[in-house]
Amino acid sequence: MRSSKSKLNRQKIILATTNQGKFHELKKCLTGVPADFQSLADLGAREDVKEKGKNFLENARLKSLAWSRRSDFLILAEDSGLEVDALRGQPGIYSARYSGPRATNEKNICKVLRLMQGIPWPRRTARFVSWAVLSRKGRILKEGKGQVRGYIAFNKKGTQGFGYDPIFFYSPWKKTFGQVARAEKGKVSHRGRALKKIKAFLIKYLDAAQQENEKGA
Repeated sequence: MRSSKSKLNRQKIILATTNQGKFHELKKCLTGVPADFQSLADLGAREDVKEKGKNFLENARLKSLAWSRRSDFLILAEDSGLEVDALRGQPGIYSARYSGPRATNEKNICKVLRLMQGIPWPRRTARFVSWAVLSRKGRILKEGKGQVRGYIAFNKKGTQGFGYDPIFFYSPWKKTFGQVARAEKGKVSHRGRALKKIKAFLIKYLDAAQQENEKGA
């Protein structure tokens, strides 16, 4: 059994996002990891690192490494988005700003639904893709990828989640991601699957670090 002292030495992990919806979802997926989680907003950062990568993995690496060089904490960055087959993979890495410079979730959803008008159900296939990257002091420690397939609904359904969740229909549940609680979605979502690999690594990593600290105490 760990001493009460170990609880006071919990490491801090920065979830590299200023989006509070995403922060809470990331944190929920990492339930059970013995660490204290903070977002970039908690650190006073007003904006994230600019995404200049050509794909989700490049963007996640870029953000994770950039913030890890500015801090001594563990940094977890994640980049993800929606890929619609009928739209040739769009919006892809531009998911968050698909409707323009002043994009909002509502505007992005409306644009996808408008572009998908007249497309029959069998051709409305899509997928959410996520890459998560954990770094410390400019070195990548672990990467994880997650993906989930579904369909673009004809209309918005549900108010849960964020982003494109209300129009992403998940066949096994016969519901959109916007119709299920965050905890349930995390069990099958792209983000949940990517973070499952990061979570397993973190538990071992933090346990090893704690044992080292106790030896030196």
